[in-house]
Amino acid sequence: MTRRESLKFFLAAGIWTALKGRVNAAQPTSMKDIENLQKNWKALLAEGTKLPLPSEPLKLSKEEWRKRLDPTQFNILREEGTEPPGTSPLNNEKRPGVFVCVGCNLALFTSEMKYESGTGWPSFFTTIPGAFGTSTDYKLILPRTEYHCIRCGGHHGHIFDDGPPPTGKRWCNNGVALRFIPCDTKKS
Repeated sequence: MTRRESLKFFLAAGIWTALKGRVNAAQPTSMKDIENLQKNWKALLAEGTKLPLPSEPLKLSKEEWRKRLDPTQFNILREEGTEPPGTSPLNNEKRPGVFVCVGCNLALFTSEMKYESGTGWPSFFTTIPGAFGTSTDYKLILPRTEYHCIRCGGHHGHIFDDGPPPTGKRWCNNGVALRFIPCDTKKS
């Protein structure tokens, strides 16, 4: 192996290791790590992607929502329904990127905030700051914390206290309420 070939090999191995580490990044171990994820979420946004701000409310009539969403999305977002577990293709989404509200495109989570909870729904241990409002839901008799998009009011899921450290939270989201925007790998 020539010196040039050796250098190419080590360069390729280094790039592979860096990319592999990015895709399979370890979960944060401290609240400081969580704060960094929340602060730097735009690093996973595809270049040129324009998203609305949480301070830009989207208020539509029931009929306008019916035109904007398919029937399943309408049921989940506007009528607080729940999709069957294991039915969302986003359960297996592993690429770097950002999850947005399917109703209004507000950024909600990044791929680095996602983890496999084993519940059958996309689950996250934290959120992009300011993305959600919460309320108490008594539909199953016992109170649960429901969360909804702060921009359009769409129902996304419930928060449980059985998530991984350091937050201990599981933001259990209906996959049909999300749209995934993969990160532009050409972005420097």
